[in-house]
Amino acid sequence: MLIRREHADDATAIAAVHRSAFGPQYADRIDIAAPAADGNVEPPEVDLITRLRSDDCWMPTLSMVAIERDTVIGHLCLTRAAVGPFPVLALGPIGVLADHQGGGVGSALMHAALGAADALDEPLIGVLGNLEFYLRFGFVPAARLGITPDEPDWAIHFHVRPLSAYEVQIAGEFRYAEPFYDL
Repeated sequence: MLIRREHADDATAIAAVHRSAFGPQYADRIDIAAPAADGNVEPPEVDLITRLRSDDCWMPTLSMVAIERDTVIGHLCLTRAAVGPFPVLALGPIGVLADHQGGGVGSALMHAALGAADALDEPLIGVLGNLEFYLRFGFVPAARLGITPDEPDWAIHFHVRPLSAYEVQIAGEFRYAEPFYDL
């Protein structure tokens, strides 16, 4: 498996990854890049990626794919977010083709993204998700660092990963890029 940054011609394959990962009705499709002619609704992550790519928050160097035998099998992106006046990163979505889940693809993408963000001197990454999954990558409940999501209902599932450039004054309200609020 190879982890590399997303290329422009990966967009269709990335949509297929998120369709498979987040839309169980798509998991067994052979032609997963085809439009949903069966009337099924696309998982919101597919549209989210499209919206993020056209927003100022998009950071092409931090949109990564996992490749196996010239096939995109996983995707993760980090986008610009903010904690008060401080620029930080938001993680998501992260997806792996349904038939490749549980094999370490998501972990490999996470390690690559964390390393890349740290190398770019980013201070912190925020994510809304299951702490048990993200804990093994150094994420902690955001409240421990004095960070709260701007949607109070998210607090129990909101976590952050401080990186080498993190400083304690980075505290306050976390705000995702606008496309996240359109879900």
